[in-house]
Amino acid sequence: MQAPVVVMNTQSGERQTGRKAQMSNIAAAKTVADIIRSCLGPKAMLKMLLDPMGGIVLTNDGHAILREIEVSHPAAKSMIELSRTQDEEVGDGTTTVIVLDPGSVSPQLERNIHPVVIISAFKRALKDALEIIDEISLPVDINDDEAMNNLISTSIGTKFVSRWTDLMCKLALTAVRTVTWETNGKREVDIKRYARVEKVPGGEIEDSCVLDGVMLNKDITHPNMRRKIENPRIVLLDCPLEYKKGESQTQIEVSKEEDWNRILQIEEEQIKAMCESILAVKPDIVITEKGVSDLAQHYFMKANVTAIRRVRKTDNNRIARATGATIVNRAEDLQESDVGTQCGLFEIEKIGDEYFTFLTKCKSPKACTILLRGPSKDILNEIERNLQDAMGVARNVMFQPRLSPGGGATEMAVSVRLNQLAKGIEGVQQWPYKAVADALEVIPRTLIQNSGASPVRVLTELRAKHAEGNCTWGINGEAGTLADMKEYGIWEPEAIKLQSIKTAIEAACLLLRVDDICSAKKAQQMGAGMGGGDE
Repeated sequence: MQAPVVVMNTQSGERQTGRKAQMSNIAAAKTVADIIRSCLGPKAMLKMLLDPMGGIVLTNDGHAILREIEVSHPAAKSMIELSRTQDEEVGDGTTTVIVLDPGSVSPQLERNIHPVVIISAFKRALKDALEIIDEISLPVDINDDEAMNNLISTSIGTKFVSRWTDLMCKLALTAVRTVTWETNGKREVDIKRYARVEKVPGGEIEDSCVLDGVMLNKDITHPNMRRKIENPRIVLLDCPLEYKKGESQTQIEVSKEEDWNRILQIEEEQIKAMCESILAVKPDIVITEKGVSDLAQHYFMKANVTAIRRVRKTDNNRIARATGATIVNRAEDLQESDVGTQCGLFEIEKIGDEYFTFLTKCKSPKACTILLRGPSKDILNEIERNLQDAMGVARNVMFQPRLSPGGGATEMAVSVRLNQLAKGIEGVQQWPYKAVADALEVIPRTLIQNSGASPVRVLTELRAKHAEGNCTWGINGEAGTLADMKEYGIWEPEAIKLQSIKTAIEAACLLLRVDDICSAKKAQQMGAGMGGGDE
C-alpha cells in the first residue's frame, strides 16, 4: 500500500526567512505541479489514491487528486486552494492552473531582482495576456448544438469518459439548458442545486439519461397506495403529519380514565384536521420533509392519496421547481395555487434492490436529475466528476459565449506575443515579463510529453507557426504533432483561459510576497520566554 503523498514537510519550529522561505515555497509549488503534470491532455495518465480507510479513488481530474492528497507545507496548501477556486469559479482547467504556476519565479530571484519589481512585471504581463486572449477568441452561438457539443467534447476528451463523449455532451448540455432561466433580464444557471446526479450501479453507461423531472431514492409509506399516477396533483409540505407534541417538556397528570381517552381523542382530531385541510385541495401525491403518522396514512389511503415522507430539503426544492408546486409550512395554509400540476407521470420503479420515485414528463421543468448507470461505484464517481466538468464548461459559455482555441494554442499565442512585447520594456522588468511568456509554454510542452513525442522539435515548429501569425495552431494531444485547432475542432471557453491565467499569476505574486515562514506555536513559546525574562 502506498503512503499518502506528503509534500515538503517543514519541520515543526524550523523558521525560514527571506530568500530561503521564497525558494522553499517555489519548490513546494513545483512538487505539487509535478504530481499532476501527467494528468494533462487526451493521453493523460490516471492516479490511484488510497485513503486511510482503505478506499481508492481512480482519476485524472486535477482537482479530485489535489483534494485527496495529504499536504503539510503551507505553500503547497495554498496551491491546492487555487485548484479549488478554479473548480468553483469555472469548473474546468484545474490541472492547467497548477501546472502553469511555479517555474517562472525562481530564476528572477536568483538574478537578485526585488520581489516587488517582479510582481509589478507579472501584473503588467497579466494585463497584456488577457487582452491577447480576448483578441484571438471567437463568439459562439449557444443555441447551436453542434458547436456546443464540440466545445464540451474538448473538455471531456482528456478524461476517463472520452469513449462516451457524445452521450456525456448530450447529458451535460440538456441538464444545463434545463436549469437555465432568466429573471429580470439576468441569466442564472444553478447546476449545483437543481441538476442532481443520481448514481445507480448496474446497467450500462449508455443507459444514463437526463430525466425531465426529479428522481428520489424513496418508496411510498403504505403498500396499498398507488404506484403510478398520470398527471398527478402534487402537494409539498415542510411540516410533520403527526400529533403535535408540547413545545417544551410537558407534564400532564391524569386522574380519570375519561381524561386519558380525551387526550388520545384530541391527538386524533388534530391529525384528522390536518389531513382534511390537505385533502380539501384534492391532491394525488403528498410529499413531506418530516414524518407521516399511521393515522395520517389511514386518512390518505381512504382518499386514495399517495404519501412520501422524509424527503431531503434539497430534493423538495427541486420537485417544487420541476412541478410548479409551492412548499407549504403549515397544512392549514394550503391553497389551490400551491398545488403542482406540471408533472406528467408519477411512478415508482425498483432498480437493483432499491425503490426509486420518478416524477417525470414535466412541462418546462427548471430542475432535473441526471441518472448515471455503470458497472461499479468507483467508475460512477469518476463519470460524475467528468460530467460536472462538462456541465461547468456549458455553463461558462451560457454566461460568456466566446471560445478560445484549445490544445495549447491560446497559451502559445500569448507566449509568442508577450515575447514580442517584452522587447519594448525597459530596465529589469523585462526579465520577469519574459518569464511569464516562457511559463505559458509549459502547457503545449506537457501535452507533447504526455503524448510520447519529442518536445523540442515540435515546440520549435509551433513557435514558428505562431510567429507567422497562425494563432489557432496547437498540439494534437493524441499524436503529439501540430494541428490547426480550427480544423481539428478543439475549442475551450474563453472564461476558463482567462481565469486560469489570472489565478496562476496571482498565486505566483502571492508566493513572492512571503518572506518568512514560522510556526505559530514556536512564536508563542518565544514570546513566553521573552515575557519571563522581563519579570
